[in-house]
Amino acid sequence: MDEKTLKILIDAGSVKQLKIIADGALFHVDVVTAKKGAITALTTKGSVKTWSTLDATARWIRSLGIGKAQLDVSGWRPGQRELPI
Repeated sequence: MDEKTLKILIDAGSVKQLKIIADGALFHVDVVTAKKGAITALTTKGSVKTWSTLDATARWIRSLGIGKAQLDVSGWRPGQRELPI
């Protein structure tokens, strides 16, 4: 789900919860809706939207008008480097 679609769902009241998920050294956001369940936030090109810091992730969520999110740091490995693609 890209940012434009997410904003539409937020305005419609369809978003039930946002989850910040730590994976390696990066963070991504899962959007929980009533109908579709958890959907990962994507860039406009279709790849998973990621951040390297928790505060950058929180700023993005706050810019959408959301003030509350669940944080899952079970997969967080702050020293882990990304694999080159």
